[in-house]
Amino acid sequence: MKVCLDTNVLVAAFAARGLCADVLRTVLSEHELVYGEVIRTEFRRALKTKLKLPVDRIASAGAVFAGLAVVPKPGAPHPLELRDRDDRWVLVTALAGGAEVLVTGDEDLLIVAAQAPPPVLSPREYWQLLRGGKVR
Repeated sequence: MKVCLDTNVLVAAFAARGLCADVLRTVLSEHELVYGEVIRTEFRRALKTKLKLPVDRIASAGAVFAGLAVVPKPGAPHPLELRDRDDRWVLVTALAGGAEVLVTGDEDLLIVAAQAPPPVLSPREYWQLLRGGKVR
């Protein structure tokens, strides 16, 4: 399965052990991660500004994704109206990369899940899907 993990999921995976770290490990080992320039830029910025990581730790975190193809920034954001305009870029990156699902903790994206291709799931919903459980 091609899976796009939103920046907040990636940051949470590196910030602490838990569900997001498990999701990231599973996607990297059993699925194909859709990783885009937009997400890579946000990820680096969040590690620097929110987690206050030094440059060498940011580089180490980024090295996890070194062998992956990077979806270039699409030419235009997704047309779906979202409160946070940056989320439109994440959504269009997932589509450009052929993701079958976008996993996010961002309420703005989860609220429009029914309107957005691809399916948008929370980390918990995605984990349930992987384990054969029902989602929504």
